[in-house]
Amino acid sequence: MSTAPSPTTSETEPANALDRFFEISKRGSTLGTEIRGGLVTFVTMAYIVILNPIILSGSADVDGNSLDFSAVGAATALTAGIMTILFGVITRLPFGFAAGLGINAFVAFSVVGQVTWPEAMALVMINGVVIVLLAVTGLRKMIFDAVPFQLKIAITVGIGLFIAFIGFVNSGFVTATGSASPPVGLGVGGSVATVPTVLFIVTLIVTGILVARKVKGGLLIGLVSGTVLAVIVEAIWHLGAAAEGNAGGWGLTVPSLSGAPFSLPDLSLVGAVDFGFDLSKVSLVAIVMIVFTLVFSNFFDAMGTMTGLAKEADLADEKGDFPRIKSALVVEGVGAIVGGGTSSSSSTVFIESGAGIGEGARTGFANVITGAMFLLAMFLTPLTSIVPTEIAAAALVIVGAMMMAQIKYIDLTDFSVLLPVFLTVTVMPLTYSIANGIGAGFVSWVLVQALSGKAKRISPLLWVVAVGFVLFFARGPIEALFGVA
Repeated sequence: MSTAPSPTTSETEPANALDRFFEISKRGSTLGTEIRGGLVTFVTMAYIVILNPIILSGSADVDGNSLDFSAVGAATALTAGIMTILFGVITRLPFGFAAGLGINAFVAFSVVGQVTWPEAMALVMINGVVIVLLAVTGLRKMIFDAVPFQLKIAITVGIGLFIAFIGFVNSGFVTATGSASPPVGLGVGGSVATVPTVLFIVTLIVTGILVARKVKGGLLIGLVSGTVLAVIVEAIWHLGAAAEGNAGGWGLTVPSLSGAPFSLPDLSLVGAVDFGFDLSKVSLVAIVMIVFTLVFSNFFDAMGTMTGLAKEADLADEKGDFPRIKSALVVEGVGAIVGGGTSSSSSTVFIESGAGIGEGARTGFANVITGAMFLLAMFLTPLTSIVPTEIAAAALVIVGAMMMAQIKYIDLTDFSVLLPVFLTVTVMPLTYSIANGIGAGFVSWVLVQALSGKAKRISPLLWVVAVGFVLFFARGPIEALFGVA
């Protein structure tokens, strides 16, 4: 669903150099719309400044060392700010950057069990170099072009469901039951039983009404209103953070400001990388498999995310291509290098950018606003953390609904198309991984099309990628075969 104003003769005539550079009028947008979109994207992404430190600082490496929480938070905000602005200026696209979820968890929970933190971040940087080389040589774009149109649309829809599922989980509307069946359920014991979850529902409904009525700034108004309401509720009832014995508290952030809102950033982790791997502790095969997994996750998560966002912003053509795609793929690889270099994990395109796009953002100027807010967030961490995840989650569900509408462009009467599309769309949220969904779609597309007499539809590159995904899915047994710990 596009909320940007439709281009007219007067709107498409550049008003100034800024307008010409970012093609604001040409894309039917306005400076005000881009600012609003950039702010909305920041608000929905701001949680990463809190969540990334929680993930990365919560694991000790092979030598028993951990990363400092505040230092990771500062590095996360710095990297997100730099990469978001860089991407916006180079590509003129409204896709925000920050530490990639999934990749950071893989690094924290799998990689550092075999190497030190500085070595782990060096591997993230190596992964980025590989991504950049693939993009510069054009191979990444060739693989992108080999993906069938139906799968590109399915990726968009799958990301929409993934975004919505993240929102439902972050809000406490959907929770793990701790049982084998059902694995998830509604709220607490099958009921909506906490105030934060109720505020999520209220914010979702209010925001949905505003968007349905095409109110300008609907998403931003909904987010700000929900946050103000959350601050008032916390001031009255003092719910506190969710913890053992306080299941009714707030998830990641408590909507209250305590102490000074200003703090100097701790950038001690910038440059804390080590390429001198101790092969007595980790084998070369293990290092290769780690890089292989990082590359596959980074490569296809970003490709799928950019495809979905470009489609949502009405910037993609009938093949799924969008403006300055090669530059976008190169800069995305640079994000991994910069993220590793700052010890904040690989920085990549964020699916939450869809919130800003839903608000009307269509150009890289929205990124300049988002990036500037992240740089400011380094100094204003207490203010950044005032937006509770339950409120931000409402925007994610709204955006997920918008992206799901793209399914109308796929003809699902052919089952050889339907099955790969279905697997792509469902595997993403159910396994909490964009890469897994894309892999399931690619492998099933190749097998079903080939074995149903439609092999001519399959690009040779898609065969190669499908084989690569088979290795990706089987990396555990492969590691065991080579004796990797």
